[in-house]
Amino acid sequence: MREVDRCLLSAMRDCGTDPRVAAAARGLSWCGEHGAVWIAAGLLGAGADHQRRHAWLRGTALIGAAHLASMAVKLAVRRARPQLAVLEPLVSTAGRHSFPSSHAASAAAAAVAFGVLRPAGHRVVTPLAAAMCVSRLVAGVHYPTDVVAGVLLGGITAGLGAAWMTGPVAAPPTAHAASPVCPTSLLTPAAGAVGAAVAERGAAHV
Repeated sequence: MREVDRCLLSAMRDCGTDPRVAAAARGLSWCGEHGAVWIAAGLLGAGADHQRRHAWLRGTALIGAAHLASMAVKLAVRRARPQLAVLEPLVSTAGRHSFPSSHAASAAAAAVAFGVLRPAGHRVVTPLAAAMCVSRLVAGVHYPTDVVAGVLLGGITAGLGAAWMTGPVAAPPTAHAASPVCPTSLLTPAAGAVGAAVAERGAAHV
């Protein structure tokens, strides 16, 4: 499996010898660093779509959660970045660990989350997310299994949170209003006192 992984990576990295393909891979890799392009899109959606603002913010939070989860797995697995004998990576990386791809995790989470909010957006977000995943192979900084693992992690994270993302927003707690005082409850003691005084006065005259 490791040899297949390396052969597929080498073939994808060869595609980056085309300057146009290399430029596209660099641009996509840069935009997807720390999920930046997807988080920005989520915040933009929250600002533009006031009726579903909370859903957009929750979707953005799911993308961030997928990215953080991928970073945690990286620290646990500690798989080293690919080292190809012939071609150098097209981009620098923020960390030394490779598995899973955080770019792929955030991209897959965005495709799921934004697809739930805007089903028509699948036609734009999904191809862009797929291109970002491929760009990491063309750049030579991830093995194919890194990307597959990232896609699964991001997709599952956003899928599990879809119901929470579109669910109702809990209303803020409100102070309980004081129970209104019935006027008769105020009159009853007074009436009793008056009645007692009248009875006492009547007895004095007897």
